[in-house]
Amino acid sequence: MNCIIVDDEPLAREAIQSLVEGVSDLQLLQQFSNARSAQKFIEETPVDLIFLDVQMPGLNGISFAKQITGSTLIIFTTAYSEFALDGFELDAVDYLIKPISEERFQRAVIKARSYLSLLKSDISANKIETIDDHYVFVKEGRKYIKVDLRSILFIQGLKDYVIMQTEDGKIITPMNLKTIHDQLPKNIFVRVSKSYVINVQHVKSFDNNSVTIRDAEMPIGDFYRKFFFDEFVKKKLIGRLI
Repeated sequence: MNCIIVDDEPLAREAIQSLVEGVSDLQLLQQFSNARSAQKFIEETPVDLIFLDVQMPGLNGISFAKQITGSTLIIFTTAYSEFALDGFELDAVDYLIKPISEERFQRAVIKARSYLSLLKSDISANKIETIDDHYVFVKEGRKYIKVDLRSILFIQGLKDYVIMQTEDGKIITPMNLKTIHDQLPKNIFVRVSKSYVINVQHVKSFDNNSVTIRDAEMPIGDFYRKFFFDEFVKKKLIGRLI
């Protein structure tokens, strides 16, 4: 999996480069001090993964990320946790708060590796066939996979696909996140941000800004926060469903 680093701080680029060199299957193609130079590079060179700083002079990381298409994935790097939600609203794989620990870096890379493998697999024929109150059928090639709705932990929108994280693994299919959410039972599945729909039966903990399911932490977007707390906290639906 190849990658580039985009950060205006030389010490930050050096720190991320050291982390990249510690992962055997990561190949650093280039590093850039500004997004404009990186933008020109990826127009001519296929890039799997970008470690992208949020705050940079000129074209900042958020604006740059909005222009990235195809299967190129983004992991935001920032010194400010308040920018994390902006990252997830742009379908970023993950965000890393500086200074970045080796363990946290490797977790983000593992997630990116998994997502990239899914995006590059032959999933064009995958399709959600049937959804009812208890299960969903996903067509994968020539076979149909029955997925119990109770086993779905959360659903993430990533570029032009949705990734269903189940108790048994991940299922990816071309679909808009809103489209699948509209077909799911609303007493169990709630949208918490532009990129995530969660199964409230699996919520382990939450605060004002994020929800945790198992080891995954998902942000609560400003637009969705009031509904989440009014419908699933104040009415104590979470306590009744779990």
